[in-house]
Amino acid sequence: MSALDSQSLPVEHKALHVPGLDEVAKVLEAGLAKNFAEAKVEVVDCPDLRAWGLAAEGLGGATRLFDVGGVPYLMPTPKKEKLYDMKDYPKLTDMEKGGFVIGAGAGPWPYLNRNAEMMPNLAVNEDGSIIQKTKISRTFDEDDRYACMDLPDSETRNALLGNLFLSEGKPGKVLKICCKNRTGSKNFVSCMRETLVDHYGEQAVGMGGVFKILSGKVKIHVMPDFSPCPITSDAEVNQWLKFYEVPTPFTVLSTFISRDPGLDLRVEHSHGWGEAEVSSGGHYHYDTTPQQVQYLGYYNLADFIYRLDKPVDTHTFGRD
Repeated sequence: MSALDSQSLPVEHKALHVPGLDEVAKVLEAGLAKNFAEAKVEVVDCPDLRAWGLAAEGLGGATRLFDVGGVPYLMPTPKKEKLYDMKDYPKLTDMEKGGFVIGAGAGPWPYLNRNAEMMPNLAVNEDGSIIQKTKISRTFDEDDRYACMDLPDSETRNALLGNLFLSEGKPGKVLKICCKNRTGSKNFVSCMRETLVDHYGEQAVGMGGVFKILSGKVKIHVMPDFSPCPITSDAEVNQWLKFYEVPTPFTVLSTFISRDPGLDLRVEHSHGWGEAEVSSGGHYHYDTTPQQVQYLGYYNLADFIYRLDKPVDTHTFGRD
């Protein structure tokens, strides 16, 4: 099944509040210190993230968040026709010379003829060629096993939903975020997002980047194939999903926005993959060994939020 014609899809966008990186570093460090025994946030030159398996060097240049489709296209019943082409995403967000796309989304179901998690991670060049580092994670019905695998260069479709951070992939200043020993109840991403909510209030601040969980263990989920029965509540979502505890190191692509400026957004979403011998990957929930956990992340601020193909019939369940 072909991807939808991107030129036929509705796109909205809004400018975000963009404080200085130094200011955000102080705000985040204070908030993270309430949830971790050790927390440090500083402004640094971005390291070459290709060493972390990313498709581009940095997180700089023309930064924007991009919210594609949404959970209402997955449930109560899947709208399988909602297939998008990630190669179109830079142009859809007014990046005429290409861009670097990372984040969390649903995999291209026609590729495996089933539903899957996806870790979008590709650089789209001005001539339309790509550097593809995207991974997907799928389950096996017969025994609840799952596997994480690379997508080929020829497969750039994204089904149903996506929460993405786009940039020119350039080196530059970013936030380096280090945390150890979780003492509070919030996961790494939620703690940062809620800290920004508390500080900036009605001003919407968006961020995207990548983090590694360097030690401890992590709870993730992997979506199985599409449910044969409609899913209508968070309780039914949790019954349908397959949950796993996985080892570290675990690399996570992450986006979040402090508040929804009226675009029906998923305010945070993070997908990652493991580097241990076990092929792990999926939706990040939280670490399960708080006294041993260590996080290292690099994030940048987004200048804009773009919204593609916002569902008309919407709901709020299934967005955890």
